[in-house]
Amino acid sequence: MATDDPGERSNAIVIVGGGAGGLELACKLGRRLGAERVTLVDQQLFHIWKPTLHEVAAGTLDIHQEGLSYEMLAHDNGFRFVYGPLVALDAARRSIGVGAIHDESGEELLPVRELGYDRLVLALGSTSRYFGVPGAPEHTLSLNDPASAEQFRLRMLKLLAAADMRKQRDGAASVDVVIIGGGATGVELAAELREASAVHTRYGLRRLDPDRDVHITLLEGSPRLLAPLSEKVSAAALDLLRQRHVDVHTDCRVTRIDAEGVEDHDGHRYPSELTVWAAGIEAPPLLRALGLPVNKSGQVEVDAQLRVPGWPGVLALGDCAACAGPGGRPLPPRAQTAHQEASYLGRALLGEARGRPWPEAPYVYRDHGSLVSLGTSTSVGSLMGVLFSKSWFVEGLFARLMYMSLHLMHHEAVCWACAARRCWRWPAFSSSARRRASSCTEPSGLRPQSALMPSLRIKSPQRLSSLLMKAPNSAGVVTRSLAGMLSNAVRVSAVTAPAAQAACSLLMMAGGVAADATRPNQDSTSKPG
Repeated sequence: MATDDPGERSNAIVIVGGGAGGLELACKLGRRLGAERVTLVDQQLFHIWKPTLHEVAAGTLDIHQEGLSYEMLAHDNGFRFVYGPLVALDAARRSIGVGAIHDESGEELLPVRELGYDRLVLALGSTSRYFGVPGAPEHTLSLNDPASAEQFRLRMLKLLAAADMRKQRDGAASVDVVIIGGGATGVELAAELREASAVHTRYGLRRLDPDRDVHITLLEGSPRLLAPLSEKVSAAALDLLRQRHVDVHTDCRVTRIDAEGVEDHDGHRYPSELTVWAAGIEAPPLLRALGLPVNKSGQVEVDAQLRVPGWPGVLALGDCAACAGPGGRPLPPRAQTAHQEASYLGRALLGEARGRPWPEAPYVYRDHGSLVSLGTSTSVGSLMGVLFSKSWFVEGLFARLMYMSLHLMHHEAVCWACAARRCWRWPAFSSSARRRASSCTEPSGLRPQSALMPSLRIKSPQRLSSLLMKAPNSAGVVTRSLAGMLSNAVRVSAVTAPAAQAACSLLMMAGGVAADATRPNQDSTSKPG
């Protein structure tokens, strides 16, 4: 077994799990403490923002373009990446075991390794919870990781191609998809699949009618969709799905699943060639097997400072942590929860590295609302926070811009260096702007000057918005820039000049991405699904 040199373990911080929270924490700490003290462990080589897995499954997001290499992120953000799964935890020796990696033929590429730690952060995310439904593990797919999303996409394409061929001799040929679970994942996948099925007909599958021949059924056990959100959000989502010819059944409890379909408690049967399980999650069983204190959902018990009681030096965040929120209720398994917990632990661990004691102030969750994507052109949800005294219902393009901004903010958090390099290559930068940018270390220091866009030294968000709408640049730049501005507006107490400057920084990141995306490229083609 390969082992770290004990001399290199001093004050080492090891983070297991490269999801939204774990990766953001590794990037924040790596930039300040360096690769000698910060290590990220994950069994995948690429990172995908989990809320976009339904887009990967539908084929509207290319996993090979969206995926971020952990090795690249480690290089750019100053942490060390170790490839492999967590297999052991020795609290007495303060070490973990990282499993071996094998290729397709079974040949060992990396051996079992042992890593020492001073602080261990568990950020292992979640897996599907099947509630004992017969046939669920064997006959359903769950969108838990990029591999399962890609598996769904390929299976869907095969079914569509086969149905298109059968249309020549059988006019009733179709594809039946059943999604079990009317939470955010199920609703988003249903909407995205309907939108993607219309695209498929333009990529060779011309015998299929996307509305008539692709049957999408959504089953939800509670009385309404998106039960944790407001009734107004649920009603809006239901209306939009029905407009897209998605068959929605609520108060429907699944009792059995087989290779040909799904049965509910009333004996109704829903034919299915492809069944997706999106009805519940739980923490990975590994946590219980390691002997950690867990609740009935398998989540690691933590105190108010996200420390695991009785396990010195061990912390947990995200879906795998049983952290109590206001009123003692468990926090929802959302990306914003992991993001806020990563920010709290980042401040605590940096303070400890500088000789300060662990903070006595507890972690406090702040609900900023929820957004649900319903295709590439619209979203629905509610916003909460410092701008609003209560929940604010949003839908349509505005909600979609907000949803896009969350994705962009995550990329800003984990790969600013990569985004800055894109901006550097952006032809719209003049030589004087590049010289100023080269002397800046913070994103807000960049100030592009170009014929496409006037100077971005903006004194008000209104002026920024006006310039964006007038600039004869690509629609992608405008959309993403407005999304960044709106997102930052929600995060401050009022729409002020600092919010506009933050939007300018996001604008330049989006501009670099959009410039590359809109430039004709003969070597790449869009993937229909």
